[in-house]
Amino acid sequence: MKRIAIVFLTCCAMIACKKIDVDFSYSPTAPKAGEKVTFSNLSTGGEDWAWAFGDGGTSSLKIPSYVYKKPGTYTVTLTVDGKTSQSRIKEITVYDSVPTFVCSDSVFYIYQDYTFTANIYNPYDYDIRYEWNFPLNTIYTAPADSTQKVTNASYKMYFTQALDEAPIWLQIVVNGDTTLIKQQFKVQNRHTNSIVMRNTDGDYRQRVFGSRNELSPTPDNSAKALLDAEQDTLQMYNGKTFRLSELKSTFPEIKGFKIANRKLYFRDNNGLWVSMLDGSYKVQIDNSMCAAMTIDLTDNRIYWSTDDEVRYMPFVGSDNNRFTTKPQMLNRLAGVTKISTDK
Repeated sequence: MKRIAIVFLTCCAMIACKKIDVDFSYSPTAPKAGEKVTFSNLSTGGEDWAWAFGDGGTSSLKIPSYVYKKPGTYTVTLTVDGKTSQSRIKEITVYDSVPTFVCSDSVFYIYQDYTFTANIYNPYDYDIRYEWNFPLNTIYTAPADSTQKVTNASYKMYFTQALDEAPIWLQIVVNGDTTLIKQQFKVQNRHTNSIVMRNTDGDYRQRVFGSRNELSPTPDNSAKALLDAEQDTLQMYNGKTFRLSELKSTFPEIKGFKIANRKLYFRDNNGLWVSMLDGSYKVQIDNSMCAAMTIDLTDNRIYWSTDDEVRYMPFVGSDNNRFTTKPQMLNRLAGVTKISTDK
């Protein structure tokens, strides 16, 4: 009798420890917003079921039905017997009966990448043509990737202006039927650092957003005090004072300089140069006449002026001051005599 009890308890323990495989499916596989979706529980065991449908809705039924009110992609989770180790997660895409396009972000700022994706109910796998449009040849948007096509189902871009209403259009052709979708987006400004510049016409500001910058500088009188104080003939670096007069013994033609990351960036009548502080590894960055320069420690860039434009490039990182990145044009502001940064 004792042996029978031991065998019985052992069997019970084996059953209790048996792993439950959690799985589910849903139908229809391409549901529309407002259409009932039935979730089939394919788990191998369990007594309690917890469903989370990804939009805040839940259920404790074994085989629930659910209606999504809005199109989009949702993450569905099934948990069996309250154990997170016994869970299964799947994504479900809910389509709109009328073609539309969506973005995962709901708040939009200038010079930040956003991806818009067409959301189309196409259960019969018809050929689809897309064309993204920005009406009236506006410049409030720009492609985030210059190699992408406006005929893709998704389009990655950024806004260049803060606007209460920034329209984006998408024309979709499905099985010969054409739909033009128009949506308006509110685009907000955001704080960033700026490059301020002076020429004979006045003072200008151009904001920089990481790897991007505003399309053109704008007049700005608030930069006057900053530019009045700007100079590149004296600098404190690592507790030591560097003066232009002292550097002339090593760099006889030097007109101005800045120091960053143990490297000396300096200008003379022959252009812009980078060197080690002791004069070694002197390499020319630009052979154009350079009237002004500054460094931006936030984005690790150097900015300088030529006769007809302002240029920039990242700090030089190699030990021998050789670099592979090419100078880029910031703007076509001519005759800039002073440049500075403003946070």
